[in-house]
Amino acid sequence: MTSDPIPSVTEATLTDVATNGVWGPGHSVNQAVVDVSRALLAAAQGEEGVELPPELAELVADVQRIGRIALPRIVSHDGTRLSAFSIKLKGDAPRPVVIVPAGWNPYGWLPFLHAYLKLAQRGYHVLAYSPRGIGIKGWLSTSEGFVDVAGPNDWADGTVVIDYAQEAFEPSRTGFLGESYGSGISQLVAAHDPAGRVDAVVALSTWGNLATSLYNNGTRHLEAVQALIDFTGGPLEEKFDEGTQQLLKDFLSGRNLDEVVAWGTERSPQAYVDQTNARGVPTFLSNTWHETLFPVNPVVELFERLTVPKRLNLWIGDHGAPEGPGLAGLVTGLPFPGLAEPTLEAYRWLDHHLLGTDNDVPNWSAVSSQSMFTYRTVAIPGGTKLITVPAHRETYVSWDEATTGSERWYLTGADDTGDGALTDKPTAGWSRDFAAGALTSSVAGELLKTGQQEWFGNPRTYEPANFERDQLLVWSTEPLTGSDEAARRIRGTATVHLTVRSSTDAATVIAYLYDVAPDGTARIITHEPYTATDLTPEVDTTIAWHLQAVSYDLPTGHRLALVVNSRDPLYSYAGSDLPALTTTTVSSANGNDARLDLPLG
Repeated sequence: MTSDPIPSVTEATLTDVATNGVWGPGHSVNQAVVDVSRALLAAAQGEEGVELPPELAELVADVQRIGRIALPRIVSHDGTRLSAFSIKLKGDAPRPVVIVPAGWNPYGWLPFLHAYLKLAQRGYHVLAYSPRGIGIKGWLSTSEGFVDVAGPNDWADGTVVIDYAQEAFEPSRTGFLGESYGSGISQLVAAHDPAGRVDAVVALSTWGNLATSLYNNGTRHLEAVQALIDFTGGPLEEKFDEGTQQLLKDFLSGRNLDEVVAWGTERSPQAYVDQTNARGVPTFLSNTWHETLFPVNPVVELFERLTVPKRLNLWIGDHGAPEGPGLAGLVTGLPFPGLAEPTLEAYRWLDHHLLGTDNDVPNWSAVSSQSMFTYRTVAIPGGTKLITVPAHRETYVSWDEATTGSERWYLTGADDTGDGALTDKPTAGWSRDFAAGALTSSVAGELLKTGQQEWFGNPRTYEPANFERDQLLVWSTEPLTGSDEAARRIRGTATVHLTVRSSTDAATVIAYLYDVAPDGTARIITHEPYTATDLTPEVDTTIAWHLQAVSYDLPTGHRLALVVNSRDPLYSYAGSDLPALTTTTVSSANGNDARLDLPLG
């Protein structure tokens, strides 16, 4: 694995995992997660002198008593050797196996050792593996080959891994559990295994359509793709074959995007939903409202098309934030109530469908949606907050049921403050422009990190009064009133409808919806970019696009604000090849009013 000494795991290490999650500085895994997993692996293999807190030491001892641990190399269809970790339960009684394709990270299967031990404790054989190409060169948990990005080679690898599990464990049933990259692979293997041997799937922080997750509304999700490239455990030239290298380079430079879309569509569970439905594979999905890798809308679309036994959990935060601590090393001393639920519910799904456990899963509603920032918090040293009461969760038969009505807000021209208003009556004949091409203070948030802070009770605060008015446009309501619980219960997918023109032949416009408190501070509710191309300069074009789905309670006395700018660090910008700022104009005309359609529940 590495020549470094095995780290000691203390209560402070576990607190780090439980309060900071799985992501570390930059695009890295939290070192505490790696330390916990390395120590658990060493202890499970019987190494002497490994220092673990009592609860983890007892977990290792229990698993050693009931199972045998191995580190096999599984040879795939083309000779590629996949690194794996297995726990075979002792005894002759038939037991199901849970197969865990690793997430997209430099350490392959290593970071979730805790989850494998907990699964064994629940009564499963366990077989975790690193998908081809994933991992740091020379590490035990690294697999050979080039990263296939959940393509046909990964489907075939999944079938070979099932073959291995059948021979090694003779399991009663076979389930897949994956987080992130492993979640997409889990769904795709379930749809493609020739013998249809997958009996249940858990797909955490997953995607529905890889193409639209990374390229939608004419806008490339540049930072997400760059992070994926950087996060494989090696340079692009070593981790991907020449064809994939070229495709990724084309994506980053904005070339041959039709080929990119076809490539992403082939790797999308949504493309094979009919196969999943025909096989009846019970499927558990989870995603987050402010997901910066695999946005929520494609996941909801996939879920709504599934006709199998299914569950969709929607959480506050970003990629991997809700489930990560539970998979990586969460123990009894929880920093806030409800932190363990994202992982425990996934386990209960497997228990029912694989072990046949008589639990509450059959009575679950299909959708459980957590309303953003409805938790209660207290201030703690260091300037952050700690959750004392978890955020409210609502259940629905389908996500469509969350939206019971809508409200239309019309955009106005600028008033005495220089901003526009959101009103209940159309106002035509106005136009407003801004300088496009510069980054502003209105941004969706830092990839992975901002949403992780939201999950732990610390959503980012914005100050709309300080937004750069020459480089963006602002519209807002008056303070809103409503029920005692909320002025507006925003549930579903908002739509923005604008008439735009540009001084050039293309324009990127990004819509952000904010909750503005009486003190002038704001929190982001949702957002989404749109890029219009092949424009005639200085000629109006009408566009409309959906923002990302949301469950948000806007408190009484707060204002709703819509901000439109041209650039965000997460996305491509239509004028990136231009030497100077351009001008984008937003207007409203009779019969083509600028408006925001807000979904309510």
